[in-house]
Amino acid sequence: MEMVAPFAKVFSMGDIPTSVIAIILGIGFGFFLEKAGFGSAKTLAGVWYGYDFAVIRVMFTAILVSMLGLFGLHYAGVLNLDLVYINGTYVWPQIVGGFIFGIGFNVGQYCPGTSAVACATGRIDGFVFIFGFLVGVVGFAFVFPWIEPFFNSSNMGRITLPEAFGIPAGVVVLGVVLIALGAFAFTHFLDRKLGNVPAGGEK
Repeated sequence: MEMVAPFAKVFSMGDIPTSVIAIILGIGFGFFLEKAGFGSAKTLAGVWYGYDFAVIRVMFTAILVSMLGLFGLHYAGVLNLDLVYINGTYVWPQIVGGFIFGIGFNVGQYCPGTSAVACATGRIDGFVFIFGFLVGVVGFAFVFPWIEPFFNSSNMGRITLPEAFGIPAGVVVLGVVLIALGAFAFTHFLDRKLGNVPAGGEK
């Protein structure tokens, strides 16, 4: 069987079809974020305060579905993983960026995606967060010439966990599955201990 995915790399697609697919996927992504409650800062804050672990469970579910789907399709000969886009790894800039992102997420409870969902549903805090995000983007553009050397430092290129640690991809997949199952079990245990009420349900 010839590999047919990723479609945009295997088949000749123009800018318009690619843009239409991206818009449809973006709308779908936002819809399911809202359905999961991620358009509400209260739901997102629940992880920090121990009253709602939906974020952890939904994110691990998304990771498992995409990871198992990608590797399953790859081993079935449908998808060529070498053609799947992966951001380059810049160790120290990404550690610093992750730290800054973590502070912003802790303070405002939104990331760019969830703040866009909050805006789409008319939440004022979402608009405030998006405004701050845009100010940060513009500010970054102004200071970039001064931080460019650091921004491009410690470049490891396109690298995956199996490549970084020299272990089979299947071992990494199994490890992530076990971590996710452990997270599901632990958060359900915490729900029982803390007396959390499921959304729309009874204790």
